[in-house]
Amino acid sequence: LLLVAGTVSCTLFLAVNGLYSASDDVIELTPTNFNREVIQSDSLWLVEFYAPWCGHCQRLTPEWKKAATALKGVVKVGAVDADKHQSLGGQYGVRGFPTIKIFGANKNKAEDYQGGRTSDAIVEAALSALRSLVKERLSGRSGGYSSGKQSRESGGGDKKDVIELTDDSFDKNVINSDDVWMVEFYAPWCGHCKNLEPEWAAAATEVKEQTKGKVKLAAVDATVNQVLASRYGIRGFPTIKIFQKGEDPVDYDGGRTRSDIIARALDLFSDNAPPPELLEIISEDVLKSTCDSHQLCIISVLPHILDTGASGRNSYLDVMLKMAEKYKKKMWGWLWTEAGAQSDLESSLGIGGFGYPAMAAVNARKMKFALLKGSFSEQGINEFLRELSVGRGSTAPVGGGAFPKIHSVEPWDGKDGELPVEDDIDLSDVDLDDLGKDEL
Repeated sequence: LLLVAGTVSCTLFLAVNGLYSASDDVIELTPTNFNREVIQSDSLWLVEFYAPWCGHCQRLTPEWKKAATALKGVVKVGAVDADKHQSLGGQYGVRGFPTIKIFGANKNKAEDYQGGRTSDAIVEAALSALRSLVKERLSGRSGGYSSGKQSRESGGGDKKDVIELTDDSFDKNVINSDDVWMVEFYAPWCGHCKNLEPEWAAAATEVKEQTKGKVKLAAVDATVNQVLASRYGIRGFPTIKIFQKGEDPVDYDGGRTRSDIIARALDLFSDNAPPPELLEIISEDVLKSTCDSHQLCIISVLPHILDTGASGRNSYLDVMLKMAEKYKKKMWGWLWTEAGAQSDLESSLGIGGFGYPAMAAVNARKMKFALLKGSFSEQGINEFLRELSVGRGSTAPVGGGAFPKIHSVEPWDGKDGELPVEDDIDLSDVDLDDLGKDEL
């Protein structure tokens, strides 16, 4: 998944303790207690998924604590260290920090909180969600799986998001599809299949929502569709296989709970997700928002457009995009600027004036950076980033201890650069002989 846990060792970027403690009114949530505390609860929950190193999370912490104290006994307020507990963050599609979700009547369909980051705004949103929940109960609507307890007792709901496949429909739906398919081969008489059915159905709904339909959960009755059962060597039930375009199917051998299935589906989704955005530093906001919300931001300073032309610049950008794709699970930010456009930033990173293209990896929380010493190539950058991933490589403090002033610039238009136009000097009225005499 796109979350970073212990992959960066403490020699370079030290781990930080969680932002909350037992003395706060914020309830610390982990994979061990999340189901019991949140999913099986009748209460409304606001849950923050955070990373201790994230600047935005650190700024939210006092407001979140204040909101939790104000809502005590009315709405439950929790926090998950999603840097430490990747599986839990991944289960709920957390790809940036902080992410706040509201768990209301339907605990299997959490809503994203998009409001302000002040305690007043958080409390207002909580009370609004609480009002909606109470009105639903008053009108007799249960709100779907209103709790984990209910869903288990009722068998887990319908299979509306599980796609039934047959010998006739399988190839046109699955083979060569750009989507990822998780396919369960089952037999109607099989007890294990019946136990899996509500978990598979609930996971299908959650995965459809979290991946915008890019990962699909399907089912094949292998006793009826014997062509498929024979083709894929199905000898036991249930058998789950994963189909991805251009690859041979692989067996899913993970757990059989909805959370296990969802976690694997989101893993598959992140493997196939587009790479992070590569942004040009055209303003202070671009730099700050990218570097504050990611553990590392990778900043490249490319030669002036007059030195490379559009094709040369694009070849450098292509190298960066390939590396962003390769390291996308690290959830790093990716930025670039033209030589001289942000000279203060260059100086603070020990680049400045020569040696372009250059690259620095910056930890904005610690205000430390590491410089690419090798070549600006796939191989050179890969070695640089691999060393960072395992906590090796020399670092230095950012000059001045903070990012310098960032100048607002026009974004690159994608074209070759043009030399500035100089005014033509008209010499037709000048007597060159007189000029010579003056000089003498």
